[in-house]
Amino acid sequence: MAGLISIEDVEAEYVTAPLEDIFARAFDEQAFDVTELSFSNYLYLTSIGECPYIGLPVFPSRAFRHSAFYIRTDRGIRGPRDLAGRLVGVREFSMTAALVARGILEDDFGLRSKDVRWRYGPADAKDSDPIVRIKPNGVELEPLGDNSNLSDALRDGEIDAMVAYKPPPAFLEDAPNIGRLFIDCDAVEADYAQRTGIFPIMHLLGIRREIAERTPDLCIRLCDAFEASRRFAVERTNETQAPFTSLPWGPTEAARSRRILGQSFWSYSVKANQPALEALCRYSYAQGISNRLVKVEELFAPTTLNWVPS
Repeated sequence: MAGLISIEDVEAEYVTAPLEDIFARAFDEQAFDVTELSFSNYLYLTSIGECPYIGLPVFPSRAFRHSAFYIRTDRGIRGPRDLAGRLVGVREFSMTAALVARGILEDDFGLRSKDVRWRYGPADAKDSDPIVRIKPNGVELEPLGDNSNLSDALRDGEIDAMVAYKPPPAFLEDAPNIGRLFIDCDAVEADYAQRTGIFPIMHLLGIRREIAERTPDLCIRLCDAFEASRRFAVERTNETQAPFTSLPWGPTEAARSRRILGQSFWSYSVKANQPALEALCRYSYAQGISNRLVKVEELFAPTTLNWVPS
């Protein structure tokens, strides 16, 4: 967007908006030729053959999600398995943050999505109403009461826990009896990364299917341009003379990330992300979102399946 990296033979018009708005406009209106997409909702729509976009192996958002669990500390919840039978809130059951968070609970602690009673609604008093795209198979999922939101419901004890991609006001405001499920999130997430080799993917880049089919070489040019942009951004996190980020210890934190995740910790391409991609496909089917187990190669434009960043 700054004009530092160009896309070969493309004159781009960039549109910025809150991510929820971008996803809704993309999935419901096909408003963009190329767009960032929620991975989980893209995966679901692909599984039923109704997605207007095909993926490119470019992943602009990634995050570990052990830190996404917030609990009532007065309900006897000492570990993940104590969530069995509990009321747990989530903004959208199909959002990628929740998909990954639930997948971690099943993989590492044997807690299945169907073992939990799910409630959905706005994350807080300022949040918009969620878009409900699916009703998961075999999972209890019901709305919160009228005029309620997850943060207040947790604060008031109406639910036992919630999954949130950012800390809810009840937690930030130090409301009584509100805490995290995983106390030392950084250490738990680092251990998970080293054991699994997975840095969870939240979003991917999508291109309208008819454009990808009409100009398949454009898919590669887009991947190359986003790879150049990624390299530029990641390399600048190492700057110490005039730091690129506003973090006091940014370069030190970047070095820590490389120690834990490897030199190419934020990578593009299908091959470099096979474990993370397979996990997302498996989670979606196991949690009753996708109606079948989607194969990784179904998710990306054919010309990009063997694309190797240069």
